[in-house]
Amino acid sequence: MLKNVADEGERPRGAWRGERREAPLGEVFRSVAVPKGSALRRLAAFLGPGYLVAVGYMDPGNWATSLAGGAKFGYALLFVALLSNIMAIILQALCARLAVATGRDLAQACRDAYPAWAAWPLWIAAEIAIIATDLAEVIGTAIGLNLLFGIPLEIGVILTSLDVFLILYLQKLGFRYLEVMVVALLGVIAACFAVQVAMADPEWGPLIRGFAPTTEIVRNPEMLYLAMGILGATVMPHNLYLHSAIVQTRAWGDDVAEKRQAVKLATIDSTVALMFALLINAAILVLAAASFHKAGHTEIVELQQAQSLLKPLLGHALAPMLFGLALLCCGLNSTVTATLAGQAVMEGFINIRLQPWVRRLVTRGFAVVPAAIAVMLYGEKETGKLLILSQVILSLQLPFAVVPLVQFTASRVKMGALVAPRWLVGVATLIAIAIIALNVKLLIDQAVGAH
Repeated sequence: MLKNVADEGERPRGAWRGERREAPLGEVFRSVAVPKGSALRRLAAFLGPGYLVAVGYMDPGNWATSLAGGAKFGYALLFVALLSNIMAIILQALCARLAVATGRDLAQACRDAYPAWAAWPLWIAAEIAIIATDLAEVIGTAIGLNLLFGIPLEIGVILTSLDVFLILYLQKLGFRYLEVMVVALLGVIAACFAVQVAMADPEWGPLIRGFAPTTEIVRNPEMLYLAMGILGATVMPHNLYLHSAIVQTRAWGDDVAEKRQAVKLATIDSTVALMFALLINAAILVLAAASFHKAGHTEIVELQQAQSLLKPLLGHALAPMLFGLALLCCGLNSTVTATLAGQAVMEGFINIRLQPWVRRLVTRGFAVVPAAIAVMLYGEKETGKLLILSQVILSLQLPFAVVPLVQFTASRVKMGALVAPRWLVGVATLIAIAIIALNVKLLIDQAVGAH
């Protein structure tokens, strides 16, 4: 049987409601061996889950909010991207700590810690977040197919469901193969944006100043709306469930010392990966600021519109092709990770276990059907607004994942020897309070028609 906490001897009775249930993502649980050799070899074994998590921090929803923010306000929202990334690093570190200490992912921990009736509303909230995530990713992938190959959006949305079979095939080969595919696509995305930013030739002075905070972000309702979209697109609730599940694909040891090292190595993995994600997010915003905002195109909300303007503004036919290729890679990567998150959430909260292909189709259906309906109802011209709205919905769902995460990792009763340090709990608590406060202000602004 899997142990519940880092040190079973420290575990008080009643620390969790019931014994540990089935392993997260059971078919790949502890499938990646961790060698006993040097620290470098052990670190290499832990590299991977962080990059799957990082995918969610540069998905098509990020594109929509970053492009709109850069076009409208230049480099000013770079600070929001940086702040969101710092928040993400801290929260994902807590996810790894929870997984290693308890053997539970976040969804399972919620089910075991809260009354039985609470599992269903929490599951519904998590599914709403995943639907919003997948809505952005399915539409983004469909737009990428449209930009590169001229495939109509309605058909492109349906084609995205084929990634279900890709996930099944790669997981059958081994979870490492899935990670290799994701990292390879991330490399393509990075190369595409490196070339595009070089073509745009940004002004480095304003760019660097964009990472400094400004009160206008809170005072300007329109800027706050986009800032909340960037926050929702960066600190994504489904990533908290995902990371706490996929980090358990590593087969670390059972004693406290090995688990402490597992927390450290998993945190290094996610931190490095998220810094890479910050570079991509910043590059998207910088590209919009250096090309669209500088030329007076301040109302860019559609990805197709952005792509069509790149050639005349940057003076090279390669720019829009690179834009479309990077978007397609982002969409493919993001649909893979969102499907895995959907699996972890369904199994963790309501303990439904289905055949792998059925489970994938169900989680993908939750996204494809709403996306197809949205595209058919609103058409191509409204996809950018839908993408931004989906990210704001994600931001509103964040407290339902962040608050339990902070609560669990701060509890010595639940975490045993691997309880989070007080300073980390304090910072994470401030992050949770800030997210909730900004959400309340956003709702008030929208209710009174400020936006």
